[in-house]
Amino acid sequence: FLGIQRPALTKALSPVFKRHRLSDAARWRATVSTLFLEAEHREERYAALALMGRARYRAWLRPDALPLCEILIVEGGWWDIVDDVATRKVGAVLASHRAEVTPQLRIWATAENRWVRRGSVLAQLKHKGETDRGLLGYAIERNLDDGDFFLRKAIGWALREYAKTSPDWVVAFVERHGERLSTLSRREALRILRRERRPISPD
Repeated sequence: FLGIQRPALTKALSPVFKRHRLSDAARWRATVSTLFLEAEHREERYAALALMGRARYRAWLRPDALPLCEILIVEGGWWDIVDDVATRKVGAVLASHRAEVTPQLRIWATAENRWVRRGSVLAQLKHKGETDRGLLGYAIERNLDDGDFFLRKAIGWALREYAKTSPDWVVAFVERHGERLSTLSRREALRILRRERRPISPD
């Protein structure tokens, strides 16, 4: 780390991005990749993510950006990188190209790399009523027996967020999977519903 806080980094990057505009999607992907993979400090990786998510280049978040997203997830290998890529980049591609991207995320759900699997679980975190329950359930079910903390946390987080939109589905999902769902995942999934005192089967 250089020790630059996020607001200061955002302020520093804005004029650089404006001064060096990228002319096409291929150059954009290459620039993001180079900046991320050759980074010597964490803030340079954050800069790559900021460039990738910049509004000017939003139209280039298409299925052909998924290989780059996977590289960032694997090479980033920690929750701060993975969650940004999964929820903001992969999630955006999925929302606009469901038919093309859903099969790939099903593959991700069974990947050898745990961070790729976490990405498959979290990709729909911001989709609310547009969430594909089949894909969400598949990604979670394929990882229920993994004892990894970050996967269990992601499962709980994904269910908790979707509970804001479809609480009955989440309750039914949790009850259907019983003890296969870890205590951590179950607690996170039902946190909001318990506060609202919705009827839930006892642990």
